[in-house]
Amino acid sequence: MIVAATQFAPVAGDIDANVRTVAGLVRAAGAEGARVVVFAELCLTGYEPTLIRDTPGLVLTEDDPRLEPVREACRAVSAVAVVNGPVRTAGSRPGLATLVIGPDGSLLTRYDKRHLYGIEREVFAPGTAEGRFALDGVRFALATCYDNRFPELAERAAADGCAVYLASSVLSADNDSFEKVYPVRARDFGLSVVLGNVLGRNEDGIGCGGAGAWGPDGERVADAGADGPGFVLAEVG
Repeated sequence: MIVAATQFAPVAGDIDANVRTVAGLVRAAGAEGARVVVFAELCLTGYEPTLIRDTPGLVLTEDDPRLEPVREACRAVSAVAVVNGPVRTAGSRPGLATLVIGPDGSLLTRYDKRHLYGIEREVFAPGTAEGRFALDGVRFALATCYDNRFPELAERAAADGCAVYLASSVLSADNDSFEKVYPVRARDFGLSVVLGNVLGRNEDGIGCGGAGAWGPDGERVADAGADGPGFVLAEVG
């Protein structure tokens, strides 16, 4: 199966602009054969926890009409979009949530980040459920940025029959996850690991790109580099 790992610089607080970019990348990657297109943490709003805390209108619902262009793109190219943003929960705080939109535009699953980091703890509610979905006989697991520091998530994914581990993250160039987290999770648990990352300035720093994938042996098999927005393809499963 072909998957796409994406990177772009979200516009802070502009859901419509970011949705247009996401939808365009889904269409472009799908046209090149990608069945799953993976995006960064908070790609729908930008990584701006303080802005999200202070702007209730930035919180989405699972069936939010603002996501319709993404659903249309998924239907157009028969691909899955793995997108992340602040999404309403039953409580007073949103989840820092990954929504997996299927090839028919329906919601395949939702995963709320379990391990919140720094200011995220003041803004979001931690998730408790595992993130899983299957496509074309391949089982996928979901994790978000700081979650990946906890190897038990990948361990449970492998034990649950997952072959591919999708990591939506916000990483700067000095983050050691590229060497000490993602390849280690891949190698230790025999998983293909796919990373969606950001470019540009955000509340955490400056995103460095480097979206891509590691094979089950821990070797890099795809790297989008740091020069600009776009995607890179990798074969997994």
